[in-house]
Amino acid sequence: MRHTAKAISTVTSVAALLGALTFSMPGISIADEASDIADGKKLAFNKKKGNCLACHEIVGGKLPGNIGPPLISIKGRYDKSKLRAQISDARSVNPSSVMPPFGPHEILSATEIDKIVEFIHTL
Repeated sequence: MRHTAKAISTVTSVAALLGALTFSMPGISIADEASDIADGKKLAFNKKKGNCLACHEIVGGKLPGNIGPPLISIKGRYDKSKLRAQISDARSVNPSSVMPPFGPHEILSATEIDKIVEFIHTL
């Protein structure tokens, strides 16, 4: 009887530990997400890639343009999928948009767009 109780206790402890580990290890780690955000910021500020500062005011950016709206309170205005669609090809939402179609014109790769979305969504 004593061994059975100890075995049940051990199994319960292992199950609880595995459950806790499962919840603390999502598909993407915090370090990966932080890296994607940093990479996205570099791309957004890079004059040969995203060059978001040419048209938008972004916190931390120097000499922003004023053709596009300031990129503030983005989480309240866009979920990530809508933001990605907007960055990839703004013409899908507004056919008269002057924003470059970064995806269709292959200005940015899908991975680069994803990283910019991660950064812009933090603003």
